[in-house]
Amino acid sequence: MNHSSPILITGATGFIGAHLLQQLLADGYTNIRCLKRPGSDMRLVQGLEGKVEWVEGDLLDPFAVEDAMRGCTHVFHGAAVVSFNPADFSAMQKVNVEGTALLVNTALHLGIEKLVYISSIAALGRTKEGVTLTEKAKWERSPFNTRYAISKFQGEQEIWRGQAEGLTVAVVNPAIVLGAGFWESGPPHFFPTIDKGFRFYPAGTTGLVDVRDVAWFMARLMASDIAGERFILNAEHYSYQQLLSEIAGALGRPAPRFKVGKLLRGIAWRVAWLQAKLSGKRPFLTKEAAYNSSRVFFYDNAKSKAVFNFQYTPIAKTIQETARLYRSSAGAAPARLPLSPERVGRN
Repeated sequence: MNHSSPILITGATGFIGAHLLQQLLADGYTNIRCLKRPGSDMRLVQGLEGKVEWVEGDLLDPFAVEDAMRGCTHVFHGAAVVSFNPADFSAMQKVNVEGTALLVNTALHLGIEKLVYISSIAALGRTKEGVTLTEKAKWERSPFNTRYAISKFQGEQEIWRGQAEGLTVAVVNPAIVLGAGFWESGPPHFFPTIDKGFRFYPAGTTGLVDVRDVAWFMARLMASDIAGERFILNAEHYSYQQLLSEIAGALGRPAPRFKVGKLLRGIAWRVAWLQAKLSGKRPFLTKEAAYNSSRVFFYDNAKSKAVFNFQYTPIAKTIQETARLYRSSAGAAPARLPLSPERVGRN
């Protein structure tokens, strides 16, 4: 792939997608097209939006997808619904599974040279706590698998189906992706939550990765000859207590003091459900999110570190930089983490 290769990105206005777009432009790619829904929030791509071509359309509309993809040779597929709310399961199935299937079918039809897919560590499947999962993990039915995990697993199966039918693909499975973005949703929401004085921490442990590392790795993966492989992207393992305490320290707030045990966890999601019913708003905590954050999972990053001379950004650095952006934006305007000088340009 050269600098003028025509590239399509889905999900470019979102958290990971905006940082991927930033990385590709910094690398010198000049022919980028992005598929977005009508009315998409463009604040996270401010300053970048005029440098690429935008095509409006729905990922579930075959005509819109074909129009967006026609003339492109490479595709980054990142559009997805991320939720732990049971009410969103239908939307996740449609976008994460049916939308991915449609994209794969269109890529096969148009002869796309390579597709890189943003999956998730959730798609690896979780059958018991405390084990270390690798890219060879076998999916099994388990109460540890959320509805979101099921949708991402099924979406990834569509990618591998595309490979079996002749499409060149590669997949990344990021851990929880940390960084600046829309402060009211996703992992960036940790920062306003702690800033408002949240005093509780879940008992679990998970993997974390800087959003810029995900973007950088994806860009290199697309430019490489690597195909038919998946890569876990995980910088470090943190307990939620450590994560929330470091965020609190970076914001100058007290660290959470109270561990959320089984009883409190059960009460918390039920209270959130009742508040949502009374207010008409979405619940700030769901049963799946509450129970998932109480569990301990580990993810092997050796495979990702063995390619591209790749070194992960320390999570402590990510937290500090994200906290500064959160403060400078007054917790209102969405923000992107800036690229490090050594990550600018293809290498």
